[in-house]
Amino acid sequence: MKEFYQRTIHEVLDQLKTSLSGLSNEYVTTLQKEYGANVLLETRQKSKWAILGAQFTDVMIVILLVAVVISFVVGEHTDAFVILAIIAGNAGMGYYQEYNAEKSIRLLQKMSAQFAMVLRNDNPAKIEASALVPGDIIFLEAGDIVPADARLLKVHSFKTDEASLTGESHSVEKKTGALTEQNLVPGDQHNMIFKGTMVSNGSARAVVTSIGMNTELGKIAGLLEAESPRTPLQKRLAIFSKQLALIVILICVVIFGIGLWRGEPAFTMFLTALSMAVAALPEALPAVITIALAQGARRMVKQNALMRKLPAVETLGSVTYICTDKTGTLTQNIMTVEKIMAVSGKEELLKHAMILNNEVRFSENGLLGDSTETALVHHAIAKGHKKETSDLQFPLLAKLPFDSERMRMSTLHQHGDKWILFVKGAPVKMVEALSEKYVEQIPSWLDINREWAAEGLRILFFSYKILDHYPAEINSGLEKELDFLGITAMIDPPREEVIESIRQCKTAGIKTVMITGDQLLTATAIAERLGMIEPGHPGVRTGAELDELSEEAFNNEISHTSVYARVSPAQKLKIVKTLQSKGEFVAMTGDGVNDAPSLKQSDIGVAMGITGTDVSKEAADMILLDDNFATIVKAVREGRRIYENIRKFILYVLSCNLGEILTILIAPVLGFAVPLLPTQILWINLVTDGLPGLALVAEPAEKNIMNRPPRSPKENLFAGGLMGRILLTGIILAIAAILVQWWAVNQGYGIQTQQTMVFTTLCFVQLGNALSVRSVFQSLFSSDIFANKKMWGAITGTIILQLLIIYVPFLQSIFKTTGISWKAMALILIVTFGAVLLVEIIKYFNRRKK
Repeated sequence: MKEFYQRTIHEVLDQLKTSLSGLSNEYVTTLQKEYGANVLLETRQKSKWAILGAQFTDVMIVILLVAVVISFVVGEHTDAFVILAIIAGNAGMGYYQEYNAEKSIRLLQKMSAQFAMVLRNDNPAKIEASALVPGDIIFLEAGDIVPADARLLKVHSFKTDEASLTGESHSVEKKTGALTEQNLVPGDQHNMIFKGTMVSNGSARAVVTSIGMNTELGKIAGLLEAESPRTPLQKRLAIFSKQLALIVILICVVIFGIGLWRGEPAFTMFLTALSMAVAALPEALPAVITIALAQGARRMVKQNALMRKLPAVETLGSVTYICTDKTGTLTQNIMTVEKIMAVSGKEELLKHAMILNNEVRFSENGLLGDSTETALVHHAIAKGHKKETSDLQFPLLAKLPFDSERMRMSTLHQHGDKWILFVKGAPVKMVEALSEKYVEQIPSWLDINREWAAEGLRILFFSYKILDHYPAEINSGLEKELDFLGITAMIDPPREEVIESIRQCKTAGIKTVMITGDQLLTATAIAERLGMIEPGHPGVRTGAELDELSEEAFNNEISHTSVYARVSPAQKLKIVKTLQSKGEFVAMTGDGVNDAPSLKQSDIGVAMGITGTDVSKEAADMILLDDNFATIVKAVREGRRIYENIRKFILYVLSCNLGEILTILIAPVLGFAVPLLPTQILWINLVTDGLPGLALVAEPAEKNIMNRPPRSPKENLFAGGLMGRILLTGIILAIAAILVQWWAVNQGYGIQTQQTMVFTTLCFVQLGNALSVRSVFQSLFSSDIFANKKMWGAITGTIILQLLIIYVPFLQSIFKTTGISWKAMALILIVTFGAVLLVEIIKYFNRRKK
């Protein structure tokens, strides 16, 4: 079955059961019942309660809720309320983010035209755009938003700006003739217009072919309904939480079993096992991660990257592919004259022609009109010409507008006591109208045209004709025996800073891919200039070529392709999904409506803050406030830094918790008293772990962070020997605590003093551990030990709080501590130093292995 763009006007009208005089009001009513309103359907929204409930489904949150119940059961109400406060804070932040994240469809509706001029019963009328039906005849003129997809019936110098829908960087000349090609993307359907695009020039009459969700804009709205994938950090934390839950259950079972084996009362051992579960949980982890992401988001804003979704802050550190739109992202989105060649002695006349031969309108907001024509005027003005001067020297008398058959535009001007005709147009059509005296020069000019076109430039030829008499009729018959004036070549140029950004992406092991709706030659030229591909690179494909590939061939081709041109929104989405299915983590950048579905599907969507549409911004995870691709590289660095610091915190907190567990487990086996009380355990978990933990997430990035390849998407949180370091460090911390308790027992100290000494020892060795984990491999003493001022603030604050707990009577009663002698404190400090030294020795041998 033929598409609408392949049918003649008569065939289209027949298929839609309409005529040039429009539909009857009675038939419109029938069609409205059949097709519904010309609106975009809203995505089904979650209720507020559903969003809130979803915040409590994470495994780590469930574990903490169990810990709350446990704390109430054992009578530790303070512990329970503290953990509840942590859960409530995380749930509140998550609820706020999700509630504000789903607005894309509503913004798409705002883009749609509100009113339309329609012909019904052969009478023109202004109606609400929502009342349009297939078969309606509509009228359009410059400045209108197209209200529905439609087939053009009649045009007059008609052009539309489809950049937001197709990625085309310049206005598209429209025509009415049927097209014979198969499987054309919307950007190549030059006899069709599309809902939500803008009329930039001329006027037209068209017949509506699709409305609402069946339009190209509606199809994009449908694609947006796909759920956003979880971030790498969310996936890794989900796995980590499940693993931690199993470990905690195992620890509880072991301790309960050992107690029963030693003849302890079953209920007492049950309470002890539950206390151990609380000790094993890193209660501060959700809060620390949330704060780490929030701090990262604040730092990114200072570098012009606004994060809309907190979990996505870290995602850029995992990215292996950046799929970027061309127009307005890699390029400036401003057509610019890049090359110009004038006939000798006619340079000034060419500048006058560039200013005068166009439909450009001057306004307070700048130049309005076709992007190609505004580029010509800008160039002439930049070279010192003024519109007023050109108008005085060559007053405009008449215009012969551009059309798709002649592919030329002419303007007639007064020229002293004579008249001059300025003509510009497509090279092939222009040489047909030149005087025969140029027959030998035409081949060389066409060679220049081919050479420049191969560079992705848009070429226009200019010519002129001096007339002795004012023509009796202004028509295309004047466009003959013309004198050649010159050649202009334009392009939407690449951003200079992007070249360095793409080079840095290569160094960081990230592949940059261009996905655009623009022409193949233009896309290839820009990619070569930016260093994305080498000249002659085979990895360049069009949307039409992709459609011809089988699923297997498509999957194979994706890995080798660096430039995609003339692709539809659905194809962009398929490319992103295919890369993700291969295990890649994909960032997608863009600024148009056509980018919104793939922005939402990608692991992290990056929208442009200045030129980006509201729809693309709402679908994205990150917005570049300066529209600068280079900002992405800074964000990648920040994402890697955040992930590394979260891993450092996990190393720190789990090794400390393991030290506590082993201490509690081993001390009774050796015949010692219970070394820690539940309140002391929670204090260590929340304060001794929490304050240095917050400082760890502010740790500066290590020097070689952007010289490493992206971490594998399948890599878990414990990759790189992290689990081994957690085990060894935990054992060292436990040995330190047991050694101090052994000394205290031999000195004849009471149980409360023993517990206070163990409590203080674990606090101090954990602070030393925090200093050690600041760098994964570098020595504590070789790195800049004072670089992280927040860490030293946290350590100082924690030491002061610990001393207050030991020596202030009011706090002694809460934490069940007692004052200890200077001799005991000296031993604790010596043991702390020895434990930190052992941790550093382990790190030294790990570094030697690398």
